[in-house]
Amino acid sequence: MLPALLGARKCRGFLMARNLLQLASKKSRRYYSSGDDIKKSSVDNPNCTMAEIKEDMMKSLGLEPGYTREPKSREELLQYQPKIEELPARSMQDSFSSAIIPLSKNPMLQDKYINFRGFVRLGRLLEDMDYFAAWCCHRHLKLPNLPEGVPLPYTIVTILVDRIDFTEITASGTQDIRLSGHVSWVGTSSMEVVVWLEQKVDEKYQKITRALFLMAARNATNTGSAPVNPIQPANEEEKLILAGGAERKQHRQILSAQSVFKVEPNAQEQSLIYEIYKRTSPTEHVGPLKRLLPPDCCWMEDSFQMSTIPSFPEHRNHHNTVFGGFLMRSALEISWAAAFLFCKTRPKLEHISDISFEKPVSVNSFIKMTAYVVYTKLNYVQIMTVADVLDPYSGNRVTANAFYYTFAAPDTVTEVLPRSYHETMWYIHGRRKFNASNVYKSETIS
Repeated sequence: MLPALLGARKCRGFLMARNLLQLASKKSRRYYSSGDDIKKSSVDNPNCTMAEIKEDMMKSLGLEPGYTREPKSREELLQYQPKIEELPARSMQDSFSSAIIPLSKNPMLQDKYINFRGFVRLGRLLEDMDYFAAWCCHRHLKLPNLPEGVPLPYTIVTILVDRIDFTEITASGTQDIRLSGHVSWVGTSSMEVVVWLEQKVDEKYQKITRALFLMAARNATNTGSAPVNPIQPANEEEKLILAGGAERKQHRQILSAQSVFKVEPNAQEQSLIYEIYKRTSPTEHVGPLKRLLPPDCCWMEDSFQMSTIPSFPEHRNHHNTVFGGFLMRSALEISWAAAFLFCKTRPKLEHISDISFEKPVSVNSFIKMTAYVVYTKLNYVQIMTVADVLDPYSGNRVTANAFYYTFAAPDTVTEVLPRSYHETMWYIHGRRKFNASNVYKSETIS
């Protein structure tokens, strides 16, 4: 029942975005966090650029360009943090926004986004989508009691990316790309944001992808949670979208409680584990177990790629930690490389699920990205990429993020099999992610 509901709401959500885009084109003003103070801004123009939005976000937070080892203190803003009862309800239309990545008119920008085949680097788009999701959160927040001229006393951080689905459109690196989105659900201090990417094909915008971001509202110093405005649906369409957000939250909680890393695999999965054991074991053996690799298969332990990345201030967010979008781009690109080398042919990214951000990453960190092939089926490859933060002085390693990608190859790929029990849990986990992606059922974005 739930997948059907989610699929139906994808369609309604996109139609709503189209309606809101038309509405946005008629607006010439936006609401700042101070509430009644209504000012002109370039972001009300549906043709504004991501660069303009980034500049506007820095101004709203009271930040200035340039890196300093000790960022400007924001403790004085704690006094302006509102109580939840002070925050007026907002509609989804209030947070709706759109922006353009002007690739058609900026050759220097093209160099940043384009790959050698002339298509867009999807990792770059993930960076922009993460930034844009935070911008929609800024648009949602309205503080009536905030004095004029006082920066927004909030910190917005990415908790997770629920899922990202891709259409058959391969984005060109020389045509403009449009982002649009809005807050689709809120909790006490969290906001779900839906973001779309489109590109003009034959003078008509075509969908590239759709993503769901879960963002957390923190106080000005990022030391505690902060309340957010509730949502008051403006129409029946918004009521359906809001209900879908609540269902997705419940679904995430159920999946988390049933994680293979928390509870034992179910009966069907245990049967699968035994089947793998029988396939990789001699018919009769005495003494230490010897594992045998069946034909046209490879061991999971031989199917990974790894890279260690030093981070720099250019990768930071507004709060002097590593920008989540940079981590998403880095993880996607090493995952794509792992899939390419495994398939021995160029793979197509079909689906991204459950990008979780467990811990903040310092801007002076070494980040170890490891992409494992954890499951295969026919021509599909499921990748799990783990980001570990390394301490070069102590040698300690802390896992900060986990990413899951589904790629498709033109032909059937080699089957990957686990060799240890630990790898078997990864295999079962990857199988669940693959089944949840629905790519095998050829489901497309409606």
